[in-house]
Amino acid sequence: MFKKIFGFGKKNKEELERKELEEQKVKEELERKKLEEMKTKEEGEKPGKKGFFKSLKDKLIKTREGLFGKMKTLFSSRSIIDEDMYEELEDLLIQSDIGMDMTLKIVGELEKEVKKRGIKDPSLVYDVLKDVMEGFLISEGTELEVNKPGMNLVLVVGVNGVGKTTTIGKLASKYIKEGKKVVIGAGDTFRAAAIEQLEEWAIRSGAEIIKHEQGSDPGAVVFDTLKAGINRGADIVIIDTAGRLHNKNNLMKELEKINTIIDKNIGGVDYESLLVIDGTTGQNGLNQAKVFNEVTKLTGFIVTKLDGTAKGGIVFAISEELKKPIKFIGVGEGIEDLREFDSKEYVDAIFE
Repeated sequence: MFKKIFGFGKKNKEELERKELEEQKVKEELERKKLEEMKTKEEGEKPGKKGFFKSLKDKLIKTREGLFGKMKTLFSSRSIIDEDMYEELEDLLIQSDIGMDMTLKIVGELEKEVKKRGIKDPSLVYDVLKDVMEGFLISEGTELEVNKPGMNLVLVVGVNGVGKTTTIGKLASKYIKEGKKVVIGAGDTFRAAAIEQLEEWAIRSGAEIIKHEQGSDPGAVVFDTLKAGINRGADIVIIDTAGRLHNKNNLMKELEKINTIIDKNIGGVDYESLLVIDGTTGQNGLNQAKVFNEVTKLTGFIVTKLDGTAKGGIVFAISEELKKPIKFIGVGEGIEDLREFDSKEYVDAIFE
């Protein structure tokens, strides 16, 4: 009987691993196609061409016209401010990926502010909600700290499929255009596609890349990248890491090892440790953030794919619950679509 149970469990495990591998191959193929499409788009568009830089409101139209649009309708359709209105608002906020705890904080603060301002007309509550929600977003420290004298380090972490590799490429391109010397470390040695994609970005942007063979020790790549950054006088070193699942202890231990190598080689100098989160994953993204923060001492977040969701509430939950700033948001596939986060601009874009 025990043999049967053991054999069954082993078979299930192998089947799950096979499915994970197939899903990863699909994601890698999609990433390759996106990279090719972006390259074609950039060749056909110039900064002066109409529509090259779309406003953030245009990029976040799904969120604005989705659940946040329903919130406006909620207030405008009411004749009185009552408990039912606030309960319906709670439902909408939860649906927008804000989460229960964050929702209760927002609604509680909204009720206080409405009473404080003496508002009686429900249609005016929408603007109060906008102010309240903006207040929950961290507005200080949103700029990436990469302007110190000497070498500045940016460690990028996150699970597979969130757009981590592409984000690193966009960051490298951004800072090279600003006149910085950038070195990229291909620390995701688990996926050959990740190394290839970073190489492509390095060629396109003019960044240098440090890489080892697929399957090699990520810690060795990190060590070599730091040494290269110092020896070559790099202004910024950006290190990629494997797409670790937050529930795999062995991989999280590996990430701790990387942090130890960094600390030993840059003399305790502060550095950016950024978690890339897929903005369409909702509360799962918040759970990832909490676990990664325990291991990597995160300095901030990059939230991607916000142009593809009608929700967008995860931004508020992450900022408030982890008390750390969002540094960038991704609102499209172009290089210009990785944007520095501005809390007021974001709130203005999602509220009509």
